[in-house]
Amino acid sequence: MRPTRVSTLVVIAGIGAAVGWLLFRSVYQRLPPLPWTGVPALLIAAVAEAWTGRDLKARIAGRRGLKPAAPLFVSRMVALAKASSLAAAIIAGVAAGFAIYLSGSLTASVPREDALTAVLTFVAAVLLACAALHHGPLGIQALIRTVMGDGRPG
Repeated sequence: MRPTRVSTLVVIAGIGAAVGWLLFRSVYQRLPPLPWTGVPALLIAAVAEAWTGRDLKARIAGRRGLKPAAPLFVSRMVALAKASSLAAAIIAGVAAGFAIYLSGSLTASVPREDALTAVLTFVAAVLLACAALHHGPLGIQALIRTVMGDGRPG
């Protein structure tokens, strides 16, 4: 598995924004108000991912008083971080598309509340992607290369 590149996530978010804008353009009038519950869920996931990644990095680095991390656990955490960064990019893109669509109708109260929720969802999804990248595949793989050597032949 290769590290997730930020450019890949930006492209995914851009595609999600375009698809979200097109989708909401045709179905927004029939949708209920956007629920705000996604924002705390994304923030909790970001905090949990950052906390777990910080602990895992400390175990890989061999800090005193901590048990070494099992290789299978490390690979599972890297896979989780990669998946959550991709999911966060999709969510951020769709939320951005929703906010862009609603930016033209901020004078009404329901679209204004939906736009605020979409912007907060976008911010929370970006925080999750940052936590996943920093403490996930990029951060952990860089740390493993530093601690164990490059791992490439010759």
